[in-house]
Amino acid sequence: MGKHVNISKNWVNRLIQDFISSSPLNSLRNENNDPAWDSALVGFSSGTDKIWQQYKEYVGAFHWTPWEVFNQHSPEEIVTAEQLTVISWILPQRKQVRETNCRAKRYPSEEWARIRVFGEEFNVALRNHVVKSLENAGHKAVAPMLVPNWTIVKSERFSYASSWSERHAAHAAGLGTFGLCDGLITERGKAMRAGSVVAKISIKPTPRPYTNHRAYCLYYAEGTCGKCIDRCPARAITQGGHDKEKCREHLALSREYVKKTYKFEGYGCGLCQVGVPCEAQIPVKVARQALQRGELPLPPPPIA
Repeated sequence: MGKHVNISKNWVNRLIQDFISSSPLNSLRNENNDPAWDSALVGFSSGTDKIWQQYKEYVGAFHWTPWEVFNQHSPEEIVTAEQLTVISWILPQRKQVRETNCRAKRYPSEEWARIRVFGEEFNVALRNHVVKSLENAGHKAVAPMLVPNWTIVKSERFSYASSWSERHAAHAAGLGTFGLCDGLITERGKAMRAGSVVAKISIKPTPRPYTNHRAYCLYYAEGTCGKCIDRCPARAITQGGHDKEKCREHLALSREYVKKTYKFEGYGCGLCQVGVPCEAQIPVKVARQALQRGELPLPPPPIA
């Protein structure tokens, strides 16, 4: 642990943005060495937020609270939930990548498949960089997705779920709400990847600019859209929601296509994240305007 440095929102934001702009790992590893990412959205949530217990009750007892995952992997640090902050970030897909995947009909574009592998490798490096930088500044930190006992669990309600979800952490940090396809819709849209770190720091939580966990989805907010249903090549999305098993089977099939077509070991899909109104923005006008004004939008009416 390094010398103790006071950590602020600006310090964390700068740390993440600087790594995106300077790390050689931020690459699609294609002929042009295009960057995987160009910016990030960053939010913060408290270890005491009631939403963590709600996740535990709704998703399953196996879903960690920040205090649980931190104490499992930093037993030498005696901390309370009040001393913990969860740093969450969103890496929005670049326009070039979204446009290529918009044209895809069954399997991902080369750029999207490269993002899924090499873009996520960068995201792993970013998690490690944030942890190491915080510890160099005198603050213990843990990246829940990278701990050895992170796992996917069979779930009666959800088919399968994990012990920590980056999307749920981002939702807790005010960064987005869920759509019909289970994707997280952020102010930069649904085409993105997410990351998080739990740290023994004190940063004021980002306000959640929504009162409903589906406030940004046109289907749930207004009973319209459903465009992701038509975009899904596996027919894994219906008006009833997202079939994770069908989705997973299609992802597995994509491996052979990516290897044969693009000549590297990869996989992906993401067709439901592009060519839809929530691709690169919040499509629900009242919610988008409320966010711009710093207000809470009206909760959506129930779907008949």
